[in-house]
Amino acid sequence: MSKHLLSCDWGTSSFRLRLVNVKDHDVVGEVTSPHGIGAVYNAWQEANADGAIVRGDYYRSIITTQISALKKQTGLDLRGVPIVLSGMASSSIGMQELPYARLPFALDGAHLGMKYYEEQPGFPHEITLISGVRSDHDVMRGEETQLIGLGAAMDLSGRDAIFIFPGTHSKHMFVRDGRLIDFKTFMTGEVFNLMANQSILKDSIDHYHQSDFNEEAAAAFRSGIRESGTGNILNALFTVRTNQLFDLLSKRENGMFLSGLLIGYEIRDLTKETNAHLVLCGGNNLYQLYKAAIETLGLAGRATIIPSEIVDRAATTGHIRIFENQHLTLNKTNL
Repeated sequence: MSKHLLSCDWGTSSFRLRLVNVKDHDVVGEVTSPHGIGAVYNAWQEANADGAIVRGDYYRSIITTQISALKKQTGLDLRGVPIVLSGMASSSIGMQELPYARLPFALDGAHLGMKYYEEQPGFPHEITLISGVRSDHDVMRGEETQLIGLGAAMDLSGRDAIFIFPGTHSKHMFVRDGRLIDFKTFMTGEVFNLMANQSILKDSIDHYHQSDFNEEAAAAFRSGIRESGTGNILNALFTVRTNQLFDLLSKRENGMFLSGLLIGYEIRDLTKETNAHLVLCGGNNLYQLYKAAIETLGLAGRATIIPSEIVDRAATTGHIRIFENQHLTLNKTNL
């Protein structure tokens, strides 16, 4: 088995490629790019107007450019290093669409759908393309590999757990006996952006920056959290407008209030899950806000906060685990 692995997380709006040591999971090098699946798919359609360019070949050319950048960064010969590819690469606008895996979903990745591609002339890399996961009412592509990575590092035996992944579309993942049994998507970040940039509320707030989380901002955020429990969200949103009209909060504080209001409605949903341990997976600038929300709602006593550096490596750890399990299965098949 290869000493190294190319771990690729290809989202809708971004691309990240890491070279990792399979034995100790150390990241040897990393490159990122704004060439997400959405932009690449549109570019392929434009370039393929006459139907002469195979989709898979076009996507490989994008990966090749990033591998070249990684080779320059590390000084290593990357020919023959296999790739594990997750995220939107297996979606309808990706390299090839794969059916979603169904729940329940084992945290060792055994139930994932996968597509294996051999090396090709001009592209000396095996590819393992990973599917997403679906329930009867929800879908995800990418977060499942993070969950696999975190599941490998945590002892969850005998406990129900809910993993919280903040983001534009936050995920709450319900785990029991080493299996994902359900998950929910919350459009918290997207609704915030819509309200803050395209609604009547845009003139009532200034955007929050992580460095601005001072005492006044934190108080406004907690006020929004508490307001989230008072009634209907459609009515509560308008209080952002009246906060500004009545000079109750500055625009910066009011932005924090709006954030607290929306995150509060999301996290308050977990107060009903009294038997589950909460695991906050904060690998981005929302971590601080979600931690404050959990504390404000009195949930900290049954919550574990995963450090951001561990969450940041989780998808890569998941890729390694999937790669190792795949090769173990192939070896058994060939015996």
